[in-house]
Amino acid sequence: MAKEPRLPSLAILLTILGLFVVIMFGFIVILELPIQLALLVVWFMIMGFGLYLGHGYLKMEKGLLKGIYEGMGAILILIAVGALIGSWIAGGVVPTMIYYGLSIISPSIFLMAAMIICAITAIATGTSFGSAGTAGIAMMGIGESFGLPIYLVAGAVISGCYVGDKMSPLSDTTVMTATLSKVDLFRHIRSMAYVSVPAFIIAAIAYWITGAVLSEGNGDLTIAKDTMAGLQESFEISWIMLIPALVVVIMLLFKLPSVPVILFGALIGSFWAAIFQGYGFIEAIQTLYSGSTQSTGIVFIDSLLNRGGITFMLEVILLIILALGVGGLLQTIGAFKVIGDIFAKWATNTGNLTLTTMIASFFGVFFGGAAYVSLLTGTKITEENYNRKNVSRTLLSRNVEAGGTVTTPMVPWSDGGVFMAATLGVATLAYIPFFWYGFLVIIITLIYGYFGLFILDKDDYEKEQDDESTEDKVKTSY
Repeated sequence: MAKEPRLPSLAILLTILGLFVVIMFGFIVILELPIQLALLVVWFMIMGFGLYLGHGYLKMEKGLLKGIYEGMGAILILIAVGALIGSWIAGGVVPTMIYYGLSIISPSIFLMAAMIICAITAIATGTSFGSAGTAGIAMMGIGESFGLPIYLVAGAVISGCYVGDKMSPLSDTTVMTATLSKVDLFRHIRSMAYVSVPAFIIAAIAYWITGAVLSEGNGDLTIAKDTMAGLQESFEISWIMLIPALVVVIMLLFKLPSVPVILFGALIGSFWAAIFQGYGFIEAIQTLYSGSTQSTGIVFIDSLLNRGGITFMLEVILLIILALGVGGLLQTIGAFKVIGDIFAKWATNTGNLTLTTMIASFFGVFFGGAAYVSLLTGTKITEENYNRKNVSRTLLSRNVEAGGTVTTPMVPWSDGGVFMAATLGVATLAYIPFFWYGFLVIIITLIYGYFGLFILDKDDYEKEQDDESTEDKVKTSY
């Protein structure tokens, strides 16, 4: 008779996590091998511990596949956004955004403007990836034309994108967090607003001051003018080029599903490439798959615009699949349960509830490689602690987003970190110090937690969810 699998002890759990860090550091920093290979080795390492704990291979494989399945939404969005980037560059949408941006935005306010523009785009569309791949790329081109450090521009762009990803009712992570936390979507957004609004304002002021200091005495706009001239020579520039972006925003405002809307927008972009930019029809359609190839004569603009297409995302998709598999394996061998039991003993007040939830969510990003995994680890590991303390789960949902969604672009092998680095052309570790909105969200969330600030009372919807949960437990006991 087979033995019942046992949970990992704290010593084994720490060993697994320690080996994870050693493998990742060794492969990436010392051996300079791809992150994907490191994650593949981590799979076998965790499976080895799983066998030692009494888990069968088939059970672990099923858990691994389940982990990958839970992140398929992000993979579908990556495929759609890859197609969108390729066709919108070829169709003149992104070049037109860069051109008009250079003509109306001054260097002194650019960093703040970049954050605000990306935030508006992300709130309107509900996707940080889509916003970075369109408005974000445009802002990178404008910022470099102004002679600003690209890692600083990337920090402002990503800050804006994640404001929208947290606050938009169209965002899949926002909807998923509210659902997993069993709270009303708009109460979840209201709870997050107490953190996001001050973080946004402080970050915007910081970017404004930084931009003003960097541009002081630097009135040479030669690069910006050369960029505009190069874009005008290589593309048809007019307001008509912005119609695909307008169509996508309107469709998303009507709460249509993001993946088909983004793909439809990508298809319009390829038509624009054929109609306005001189592409042959087959060549224009091909940009959906293989991306855009441009030669404006300006090196950094060419490097910015020669990207996109589904193939552009394949390495990112592979990395995310491997990272999601790590999360699935850790779930299967009971690592999440052990951590949850430890946190349950420690979470004695709202401050500790906040900290443990943020750690549990970050655990999903760091070891699971995706925002979706972080939402699962954050809610599943700590939700019972909120029920025991009879605290509104809007605090849970707010803390999960602060520790999970916002931290994804900070981890080089996570879906957010890899996508932002690949799309904006700036290494994760280079832009992290300038992702000020993310750090402010973390700091403000912890302050609110330990001082018990802006914690909403339970509403009728949440009480109803509590009653249904209690009824389910009673039925299960019989």
